Amino acid sequence: MNITIAIIGAGIGGLGFAALAAAAGHRVQLFERFAQAAPVGSGLVVQPVGLAVLDRIGAGAEARSLGTPLHRMLGHAQGLRRPVLDVSYRADAAGLAMHRASLFHVLWQAAMASGAEVITGATVSAAPLHGSGRRVVLADGRSFGPFDLLVDASGAGSVLSPLRPRSLGYGAIWGTVPWPEATPLPPDQLRQRYRGAAQMMGVLPVGQMPQDPQRRAAVFWSLPLGQIAAWQAAPLDDWKVEAERLWPEVAPFLTTITRHDQMTPARYSHGSLRRPYATALAFLGDAAHRASPQLGQGANMALLDAMALAQALRMQPLADALPAYAAMRRWHLRLYQGMSALFTPMYQSGSTLLPPMRDHLLAPFSRAPLVRGILTRLVSGDLIPPLAGQIFP
Repeated sequence: MNITIAIIGAGIGGLGFAALAAAAGHRVQLFERFAQAAPVGSGLVVQPVGLAVLDRIGAGAEARSLGTPLHRMLGHAQGLRRPVLDVSYRADAAGLAMHRASLFHVLWQAAMASGAEVITGATVSAAPLHGSGRRVVLADGRSFGPFDLLVDASGAGSVLSPLRPRSLGYGAIWGTVPWPEATPLPPDQLRQRYRGAAQMMGVLPVGQMPQDPQRRAAVFWSLPLGQIAAWQAAPLDDWKVEAERLWPEVAPFLTTITRHDQMTPARYSHGSLRRPYATALAFLGDAAHRASPQLGQGANMALLDAMALAQALRMQPLADALPAYAAMRRWHLRLYQGMSALFTPMYQSGSTLLPPMRDHLLAPFSRAPLVRGILTRLVSGDLIPPLAGQIFP
């Protein structure tokens, strides 16, 4: 049965679900608070199961044309020649590294092509029950609906989600730069360099932006949240000297960074809703769960949520679809939230004990064939089925 659906937020999860739901015949209105919807952020990795969702949406081919295949994640600790992080993808299932703007572009095109209606400049302030549905009330007083289902995909700034996550002590600054002509870094690998767990520099190839053939990279620098303001106030060259001292090969990637505002601060938190739905209301993406980006699963999780909710609506009446959606995603989310909580302090924390354990115990152990296979499936997003009870992809 086709229903009326309101979606809050034109991010990865909101656009992905809008494309799937409208293509299935539902009447979809998407509310976006910005006058012109646009992505926020820099590079990301769409893992193989996320790519399978893009293929279902019909956006996979264009995404691959803009992104770049990612075959390996490699990290070295200062002073050690052997890697302390080394995860390779399966030969037939690489990740896709891309700029958030490129992913936004392909999802926006898919949502528009599917027939979803977008209302911009719409800041949602409330979503009261109206009979068995929900109304959407905007900050400017406009009201829409009622809708059979409201989907909150408005991210960490959601005014509707009851999620109260735990703030993580470390964040990062991110920037997008041209890929240098002269660099020893391969264009199909995520590379990282660590000093203990307190400092981390990373370079991620992100392919190209829409309408721009220039190859680009995302660079990121980890630091405690309390030091972000100090970084913004200090001379930029001081940071470049510090970064190049940690990792000399990163120097060509920093030459075009001449202002602090070319690097965007990112703050992370951790937590999940035990019940990501209420009457005629579903939460997906960061409105339902948040974690460190250490496992590279953020875009994946939002796309999988969108796919699960669309599948549940296809198979069940609305009253049963929301519990079914939660059940499909429950164990996959719990596993990845748990693994993120376990691994993050080894790479982003003030601990002096965890980095030696990482470098001298866990890193050698991770090179065992069985463990390498587990790590490959972990980063690919399919260590366990991403949609419980479903054949996917």
